[in-house]
Order: sequence, then C-alpha cells, then structure tokens
Amino acid sequence: FFYIEKEMKKKEILPWNVLGSEYLFREPWLTVRKDRVKLPNGSIIPSYYVLEYPAWICVIGVTKEGKMLMERQYRHALGKVSYELCAGVAEDSDETYLEAAKRELWEETGYGRGNWSHFMTMSANPGTHTNLSYCFLATDIEKISEPHQEMTEDIAIELLDVQEVKEMLQKGEIVQSMHAAPLWKYFCEMKEV
Repeated sequence: FFYIEKEMKKKEILPWNVLGSEYLFREPWLTVRKDRVKLPNGSIIPSYYVLEYPAWICVIGVTKEGKMLMERQYRHALGKVSYELCAGVAEDSDETYLEAAKRELWEETGYGRGNWSHFMTMSANPGTHTNLSYCFLATDIEKISEPHQEMTEDIAIELLDVQEVKEMLQKGEIVQSMHAAPLWKYFCEMKEV
C-alpha cells in the first residue's frame, strides 16, 4: 500500500460561525465566555466554552556563569511545589512582550541585563484559550537588585547547572507544560549538553 503524495489534497478547514456569545465570568486574570457555534458541516454546538486570558510570557534565564535561573514555588491547583521558569502576564503598561519579560524577570528574581531574544510562541490549548505565551531566552544575565515580588508571590530563586535542569526535565519534574516545551527546545538546540 502506497500513495503518491502530489495527488493528495489538503482538506480545507473553515472557521466556525459564532451564533451568539455570553460572558459567564469576568476577572482580570480570567474571563469565561460561552459561545453558540455552527460548524461548516452544519452541526451546532450550543455551549462551547472559551477562556480569555492576557498574553503570558516566560524566560529561560542563563547567567554569565552558565547557571540556569529557575523558580520554585507552591502551586495551589496541584497542591505541590514545582520548578518553573520565570513567568507572568503581559500588562497593559508593557510596550512589548520583550519588555514584559524583562520586567517579570527583574520583579521576580532581581536579575536582568544580558542578551535577549524571542525563543518561541505557543498556546496552552488552542481549543479553549484565546491567548499565546511568548518565551524569551536571556543569556549572560546578572543579579542587579533584590527581587520585588508581589504580596501574592512566594518564590524561591535557584541557580542550577544546565545538566541538573535537563535531568529534572527528563524525569518529569518540571510539570508546567508551557515551561517544559521551551526547555525541551532549548536542550534540543544545545546538543552538547
């Protein structure tokens, strides 16, 4: 059994028609919308739930000494402490996502400066979430102040060897998917580690 690739046509995928929308919940960090939608094939979904979030950012931070900057904090929904990248929400006052990432890194960790580049953009779940997460790679960062964490943040900052972070990732100890994905990409591109 085989096929000739050039004879295969891609199926056209069309957007759904929104027949109506209703907001069920509106808060600064989460908005829940219920849409009534009609699919191209005529099927109707009377209650399709959409979560509206602001843009998220995260930072893979590597110090001048080659250590990876990781955060450790309690995550209430899972009921456990976990390792994560520095991350947060882009605010209206941030001119760009890069500026949001630099602000978050400084606020949560006290680190800054260095060389910054956009690393990847991803969606937590394109079936239900409206936002994207923008990940940045910051190399040669250094401590420039004490952290300026918010009253709702209780974050431990740890500088780990690159190999330690890679092993934690391989063992499934970094469970935040929006942080694991860029770390996997980082280690794939850094073949020597």
